[in-house]
Amino acid sequence: MSAESVKELIVAFNNGKLVAKHWKTAKDMVVSIREKYFIRILPIGEEHLETYAQLELNEAQGHKDPSDHMIIAHAITNRMPLISSDQKFKFYENQGLELIFNER
Repeated sequence: MSAESVKELIVAFNNGKLVAKHWKTAKDMVVSIREKYFIRILPIGEEHLETYAQLELNEAQGHKDPSDHMIIAHAITNRMPLISSDQKFKFYENQGLELIFNER
């Protein structure tokens, strides 16, 4: 899981948009991701930033979310599939994104 995704979860938790009875703090959530769910949090490195810098943005659909762009760049660089229900992500497939579209 991209560190950028974890950052977004922390922001949502701290803003009260992500509620869970078993997490008292955002730190508890991060520890749980790692230790309870055994999900490896992948750091963002220079190679991810280079991909991010070269990413052609989906301006036609007004996709301006920099966190989304970093998550997409992370997935492209690491050649890992990205699971999302965001229609705007399909645009990035021609740039190397392997998208698994999650219908809601």
